[in-house]
Amino acid sequence: MRSLIRMSAMALALCVSAAADAQIFDPGKYPDIAGRWGESGDNRWARGEKAPLTSEYQAIFDSNLKDVAEGGQGTDPMYRCLPPGMPRVMHAYAPMEIVITPGTTYMLIEHINDNRRIYTDGRDWPGEIDPVFAGYSIGRWTDERGSGRYDVLEVETRFIKGPRSLDGSGLPTHADGQSIVKERIYLDPGNADILHDQITLIDHAYTRPWTVTKSYPREKTTGPVWWLEAVCAENNSHVVVGKDDYFVSADGYLMPVRKNQSPPDLRYFQSNAK
Repeated sequence: MRSLIRMSAMALALCVSAAADAQIFDPGKYPDIAGRWGESGDNRWARGEKAPLTSEYQAIFDSNLKDVAEGGQGTDPMYRCLPPGMPRVMHAYAPMEIVITPGTTYMLIEHINDNRRIYTDGRDWPGEIDPVFAGYSIGRWTDERGSGRYDVLEVETRFIKGPRSLDGSGLPTHADGQSIVKERIYLDPGNADILHDQITLIDHAYTRPWTVTKSYPREKTTGPVWWLEAVCAENNSHVVVGKDDYFVSADGYLMPVRKNQSPPDLRYFQSNAK
Protein backbone atom coordinates (compact mmCIF):
# COMPACT_ATOMS: atom_id res chain seq x y z
CA MET A 1 0.00 0.00 0.00
CA ARG A 2 2.81 2.40 0.96
CA SER A 3 4.59 1.49 -2.27
CA LEU A 4 1.47 2.35 -4.26
CA ILE A 5 1.10 5.69 -2.47
CA ARG A 6 4.78 6.47 -3.08
CA MET A 7 4.44 5.66 -6.80
CA SER A 8 1.33 7.83 -7.07
CA ALA A 9 3.12 10.73 -5.39
CA MET A 10 6.07 10.37 -7.78
CA ALA A 11 3.74 10.31 -10.78
CA LEU A 12 1.95 13.44 -9.53
CA ALA A 13 5.27 15.21 -9.00
CA LEU A 14 6.34 14.36 -12.56
CA CYS A 15 3.06 15.71 -13.95
CA VAL A 16 3.40 18.96 -11.98
CA SER A 17 7.01 19.32 -13.14
CA ALA A 18 6.04 18.74 -16.78
CA ALA A 19 3.21 21.29 -16.53
CA ALA A 20 5.58 23.84 -14.99
CA ASP A 21 8.12 23.28 -17.78
CA ALA A 22 5.40 23.76 -20.40
CA GLN A 23 4.48 27.12 -18.86
CA ILE A 24 8.03 28.50 -18.71
CA PHE A 25 8.11 31.85 -20.47
CA ASP A 26 11.45 33.41 -21.30
CA PRO A 27 10.98 37.12 -22.22
CA GLY A 28 14.60 37.18 -23.36
CA LYS A 29 13.69 35.12 -26.42
CA TYR A 30 11.38 37.85 -27.73
CA PRO A 31 12.21 41.25 -29.29
CA ASP A 32 12.04 44.31 -27.07
CA ILE A 33 8.76 45.80 -28.25
CA ALA A 34 7.58 47.07 -24.88
CA GLY A 35 6.47 50.64 -24.39
CA ARG A 36 4.29 52.92 -26.42
CA TRP A 37 4.33 52.94 -30.23
CA GLY A 38 3.18 56.09 -31.98
CA GLU A 39 0.80 56.45 -34.89
CA SER A 40 1.98 55.33 -38.31
CA GLY A 41 1.65 58.92 -39.54
CA ASP A 42 0.17 57.92 -42.89
CA ASN A 43 -3.47 56.90 -42.82
CA ARG A 44 -3.69 56.24 -46.54
CA TRP A 45 -3.51 52.70 -47.83
CA ALA A 46 -2.56 53.33 -51.46
CA ARG A 47 -0.11 56.25 -50.94
CA GLY A 48 -0.15 57.15 -54.62
CA GLU A 49 -0.31 53.57 -55.91
CA LYS A 50 -3.29 52.77 -58.13
CA ALA A 51 -5.57 50.32 -56.39
CA PRO A 52 -5.73 46.95 -58.23
CA LEU A 53 -9.52 46.83 -57.98
CA THR A 54 -11.74 44.59 -60.07
CA SER A 55 -13.96 46.45 -62.53
CA GLU A 56 -16.99 45.92 -60.24
CA TYR A 57 -15.27 47.39 -57.21
CA GLN A 58 -13.58 50.15 -59.19
CA ALA A 59 -17.09 51.32 -60.09
CA ILE A 60 -18.07 51.16 -56.40
CA PHE A 61 -14.99 53.16 -55.45
CA ASP A 62 -15.63 55.78 -58.16
CA SER A 63 -19.24 56.15 -56.97
CA ASN A 64 -17.90 56.59 -53.45
CA LEU A 65 -15.57 59.40 -54.57
CA LYS A 66 -18.47 61.13 -56.35
CA ASP A 67 -20.59 60.92 -53.21
CA VAL A 68 -17.77 62.42 -51.11
CA ALA A 69 -17.34 65.26 -53.62
CA GLU A 70 -21.05 66.05 -53.21
CA GLY A 71 -20.83 66.16 -49.40
CA GLY A 72 -21.56 62.55 -48.48
CA GLN A 73 -19.42 60.02 -46.65
CA GLY A 74 -19.07 57.48 -49.45
CA THR A 75 -18.28 53.90 -48.43
CA ASP A 76 -16.28 54.82 -45.32
CA PRO A 77 -18.33 53.44 -42.38
CA MET A 78 -16.14 54.94 -39.64
CA TYR A 79 -18.02 58.24 -39.55
CA ARG A 80 -20.80 56.27 -37.81
CA CYS A 81 -18.24 55.19 -35.19
CA LEU A 82 -17.97 51.64 -36.49
CA PRO A 83 -14.51 50.16 -35.81
CA PRO A 84 -12.02 50.35 -38.69
CA GLY A 85 -11.59 46.56 -38.75
CA MET A 86 -8.62 44.71 -40.19
CA PRO A 87 -6.37 45.73 -41.82
CA ARG A 88 -7.31 49.40 -41.41
CA VAL A 89 -6.90 49.16 -37.64
CA MET A 90 -3.14 48.93 -38.22
CA HIS A 91 -3.01 52.51 -39.41
CA ALA A 92 -2.91 52.94 -35.61
CA TYR A 93 -4.96 56.11 -35.37
CA ALA A 94 -3.83 56.32 -31.74
CA PRO A 95 -0.74 55.02 -29.90
CA MET A 96 -0.36 51.27 -29.50
CA GLU A 97 1.02 48.95 -26.83
CA ILE A 98 2.11 45.36 -27.53
CA VAL A 99 1.99 42.80 -24.72
CA ILE A 100 3.55 39.35 -25.23
CA THR A 101 2.35 36.37 -23.16
CA PRO A 102 3.14 32.66 -23.64
CA GLY A 103 0.12 31.92 -25.83
CA THR A 104 -1.17 35.29 -27.01
CA THR A 105 0.30 38.56 -28.22
CA TYR A 106 -1.98 41.51 -27.50
CA MET A 107 -2.11 44.74 -29.49
CA LEU A 108 -3.79 47.45 -27.43
CA ILE A 109 -4.80 50.50 -29.45
CA GLU A 110 -6.64 53.34 -27.72
CA HIS A 111 -8.61 54.41 -30.79
CA ILE A 112 -12.18 53.11 -30.19
CA ASN A 113 -10.54 50.28 -28.20
CA ASP A 114 -9.15 48.72 -31.41
CA ASN A 115 -7.55 45.86 -29.51
CA ARG A 116 -6.33 42.64 -31.10
CA ARG A 117 -5.54 39.14 -29.81
CA ILE A 118 -3.00 37.20 -31.85
CA TYR A 119 -2.96 33.57 -30.73
CA THR A 120 0.54 32.05 -30.76
CA ASP A 121 -0.24 28.81 -28.91
CA GLY A 122 -0.20 26.59 -32.01
CA ARG A 123 -3.96 26.34 -32.41
CA ASP A 124 -5.68 25.64 -35.73
CA TRP A 125 -8.46 27.63 -37.35
CA PRO A 126 -11.88 27.15 -35.74
CA GLY A 127 -14.45 25.32 -37.82
CA GLU A 128 -17.10 27.96 -37.29
CA ILE A 129 -16.93 31.37 -35.64
CA ASP A 130 -18.83 34.65 -35.73
CA PRO A 131 -16.79 37.31 -37.55
CA VAL A 132 -15.63 40.39 -35.63
CA PHE A 133 -14.16 43.63 -36.93
CA ALA A 134 -10.65 42.83 -35.68
CA GLY A 135 -10.89 39.33 -37.14
CA TYR A 136 -9.46 36.11 -35.72
CA SER A 137 -5.65 36.14 -35.76
CA ILE A 138 -3.22 33.24 -35.49
CA GLY A 139 0.48 34.06 -35.27
CA ARG A 140 3.89 32.45 -35.01
CA TRP A 141 7.11 33.91 -33.62
CA THR A 142 10.15 33.06 -35.75
CA ASP A 143 13.91 33.49 -35.50
CA GLU A 144 14.79 34.45 -39.08
CA ARG A 145 18.35 35.57 -38.30
CA GLY A 146 19.25 32.42 -36.37
CA SER A 147 20.30 34.47 -33.36
CA GLY A 148 18.46 32.34 -30.82
CA ARG A 149 15.94 35.15 -30.30
CA TYR A 150 12.64 35.68 -32.10
CA ASP A 151 12.69 38.63 -34.47
CA VAL A 152 9.51 38.34 -36.58
CA LEU A 153 5.86 37.77 -35.71
CA GLU A 154 4.01 36.22 -38.66
CA VAL A 155 0.24 36.63 -38.46
CA GLU A 156 -2.75 35.56 -40.51
CA THR A 157 -6.19 37.04 -39.86
CA ARG A 158 -9.53 35.69 -41.09
CA PHE A 159 -13.22 35.98 -40.13
CA ILE A 160 -13.26 39.77 -40.44
CA LYS A 161 -16.62 41.49 -40.07
CA GLY A 162 -17.80 44.29 -42.36
CA PRO A 163 -18.61 46.83 -43.59
CA ARG A 164 -14.99 47.98 -43.88
CA SER A 165 -12.85 50.24 -46.02
CA LEU A 166 -9.07 50.38 -46.19
CA ASP A 167 -8.80 54.08 -45.39
CA GLY A 168 -10.70 57.34 -45.33
CA SER A 169 -10.84 57.52 -49.13
CA GLY A 170 -13.36 54.67 -49.04
CA LEU A 171 -11.23 51.98 -50.70
CA PRO A 172 -13.64 49.04 -50.38
CA THR A 173 -13.29 45.45 -49.25
CA HIS A 174 -15.45 42.75 -50.78
CA ALA A 175 -18.95 42.22 -49.42
CA ASP A 176 -18.40 38.45 -49.24
CA GLY A 177 -16.41 38.86 -46.01
CA GLN A 178 -13.69 36.47 -47.19
CA SER A 179 -10.72 38.80 -46.69
CA ILE A 180 -7.45 37.29 -45.48
CA VAL A 181 -4.76 39.54 -44.04
CA LYS A 182 -1.16 38.39 -43.59
CA GLU A 183 1.43 40.33 -41.59
CA ARG A 184 5.14 40.31 -40.81
CA ILE A 185 5.80 42.42 -37.70
CA TYR A 186 9.42 43.20 -36.83
CA LEU A 187 11.78 45.84 -35.47
CA ASP A 188 13.82 47.81 -37.97
CA PRO A 189 17.25 46.09 -38.22
CA GLY A 190 19.02 49.46 -38.05
CA ASN A 191 16.80 51.22 -35.54
CA ALA A 192 15.13 49.32 -32.69
CA ASP A 193 12.85 52.31 -32.08
CA ILE A 194 10.99 51.73 -35.33
CA LEU A 195 8.46 48.89 -35.64
CA HIS A 196 7.36 47.70 -39.09
CA ASP A 197 4.21 45.85 -40.08
CA GLN A 198 4.28 44.45 -43.60
CA ILE A 199 0.59 43.87 -44.40
CA THR A 200 -0.75 41.84 -47.32
CA LEU A 201 -4.47 41.99 -48.11
CA ILE A 202 -6.03 39.11 -50.05
CA ASP A 203 -9.55 40.17 -51.00
CA HIS A 204 -11.91 39.39 -53.88
CA ALA A 205 -12.41 43.12 -54.54
CA TYR A 206 -8.80 43.22 -55.79
CA THR A 207 -7.17 41.50 -58.72
CA ARG A 208 -4.10 40.49 -56.73
CA PRO A 209 -2.75 40.48 -53.16
CA TRP A 210 -1.90 44.03 -52.13
CA THR A 211 1.04 44.66 -49.78
CA VAL A 212 1.88 47.82 -47.86
CA THR A 213 4.23 48.45 -44.92
CA LYS A 214 3.24 50.57 -41.95
CA SER A 215 5.91 51.91 -39.56
CA TYR A 216 5.51 53.07 -35.97
CA PRO A 217 8.00 55.11 -33.89
CA ARG A 218 8.66 54.15 -30.29
CA GLU A 219 7.58 57.02 -28.06
CA LYS A 220 10.19 57.53 -25.37
CA THR A 221 9.21 59.09 -22.08
CA THR A 222 11.01 59.68 -18.80
CA GLY A 223 7.85 59.64 -16.70
CA PRO A 224 4.65 57.60 -16.48
CA VAL A 225 2.96 56.72 -19.75
CA TRP A 226 -0.53 58.20 -20.03
CA TRP A 227 -3.14 56.54 -22.22
CA LEU A 228 -5.97 58.76 -23.38
CA GLU A 229 -9.48 57.50 -24.02
CA ALA A 230 -10.77 57.89 -27.58
CA VAL A 231 -14.58 57.60 -27.73
CA CYS A 232 -15.79 58.15 -31.28
CA ALA A 233 -19.45 58.57 -30.30
CA GLU A 234 -18.63 61.55 -28.08
CA ASN A 235 -19.56 64.78 -29.90
CA ASN A 236 -20.20 62.93 -33.16
CA SER A 237 -22.44 65.23 -35.22
CA HIS A 238 -23.33 62.73 -37.95
CA VAL A 239 -26.85 61.32 -38.01
CA VAL A 240 -27.89 58.46 -40.29
CA VAL A 241 -31.60 58.19 -41.10
CA GLY A 242 -32.35 55.20 -43.31
CA LYS A 243 -29.69 55.35 -45.99
CA ASP A 244 -29.13 59.10 -45.76
CA ASP A 245 -26.53 61.00 -43.75
CA TYR A 246 -27.32 64.32 -42.08
CA PHE A 247 -25.39 66.65 -39.84
CA VAL A 248 -26.31 68.26 -36.52
CA SER A 249 -25.37 71.93 -36.38
CA ALA A 250 -23.73 73.60 -33.39
CA ASP A 251 -27.14 74.96 -32.32
CA GLY A 252 -28.68 71.47 -32.45
CA TYR A 253 -30.57 71.53 -35.75
CA LEU A 254 -30.52 68.86 -38.44
CA MET A 255 -28.69 69.98 -41.57
CA PRO A 256 -28.27 68.54 -45.07
CA VAL A 257 -24.85 67.41 -46.21
CA ARG A 258 -25.58 67.59 -49.95
CA LYS A 259 -26.97 70.29 -52.16
CA ASN A 260 -30.76 69.97 -52.56
CA GLN A 261 -30.86 67.04 -50.11
CA SER A 262 -34.40 66.17 -49.00
CA PRO A 263 -35.25 66.08 -45.28
CA PRO A 264 -35.88 62.69 -43.65
CA ASP A 265 -39.36 61.15 -43.70
CA LEU A 266 -41.20 62.51 -40.65
CA ARG A 267 -44.40 60.49 -41.04
CA TYR A 268 -44.27 59.25 -37.43
CA PHE A 269 -43.99 62.78 -35.98
CA GLN A 270 -47.12 64.75 -35.32
CA SER A 271 -46.92 68.38 -36.39
CA ASN A 272 -47.65 70.98 -33.71
CA ALA A 273 -48.57 73.50 -36.35
CA LYS A 274 -52.19 74.74 -36.21
